[in-house]
Amino acid sequence: MSLVIVDYNAGNLRSVQRACAAAAIDATLSGDPDVIRKAPRVIFPGVGNAQSAMETVVERGLDQALTEALHSGVPVLGICVGAQLILDRSEESEIPCLGWIAGTTRRFALADPSLKVPHIGWNEVRVAKPHPLLDGIAAGDEFYFVHSYYPDPETDAHSYATADYGGPFTCALGRDNLFATQFHPEKSGRLGLELLARFSRWEGTPC
Repeated sequence: MSLVIVDYNAGNLRSVQRACAAAAIDATLSGDPDVIRKAPRVIFPGVGNAQSAMETVVERGLDQALTEALHSGVPVLGICVGAQLILDRSEESEIPCLGWIAGTTRRFALADPSLKVPHIGWNEVRVAKPHPLLDGIAAGDEFYFVHSYYPDPETDAHSYATADYGGPFTCALGRDNLFATQFHPEKSGRLGLELLARFSRWEGTPC
């Protein structure tokens, strides 16, 4: 069975699927909770508003399906809004998020008037500690970002990489068989495709 990209009208699904194809990964789109429960690997992408995204996830029963898949040991990769919803809460949402990692998704509060929100464009990603999905990323390597909010895990134990925009922020986080990036691997050229390819081979450590 192929890797499953969660379809919940999140906006960037086709670009993620095309990037998977470019990385020689067989990936299908599905919003069916039963398909997600049975998937060997899951990509949970997303762009846009966390409130509406979380509402759709809950309405379709995808929150339960994703949590069951995660707890059964299925490797899960969150991207952008998919990385934000894995925390307890978001400053953009009035409803609780998935709570897989303790923390809050926060809006940029920038003192430098020359820096605009949203943060859009290429930015260096600095690896804070080793992770199989970050293998080969070197100083100066850049990934593509489009976001106004960023994940802020409660402890550094869950933060694997940072970027800087008016100050450092977590841009890659994870635990066990869960990993997530605020940046977009599917829009980050060779480095992004290599990260997706590593995910397609990664087994993680079951929760």
